[in-house]
Amino acid sequence: MYLELITPDTKAFEGEVQSVKVPGIEGEFEMLNNHADIISALEKGDLRIVTANGEEKTFVVDGGTVELINNKITVLAEAIL
Repeated sequence: MYLELITPDTKAFEGEVQSVKVPGIEGEFEMLNNHADIISALEKGDLRIVTANGEEKTFVVDGGTVELINNKITVLAEAIL
């Protein structure tokens, strides 16, 4: 899967990932390869990434949206704290 994590000010992350866990407004959920397409609003919380080489990264986002279409994830975060 490919992930772009974008704020109004910067692109915080871009690259291949194994999984992404996000703080959805109705609870946290994880997206893996070949996940069904989805669009969701995000609340403030931890966004956890496992990169293609197995490295774990965590970003604290202050709300936003996530879109997953054809194994491409775009997170538009209001801010990264």
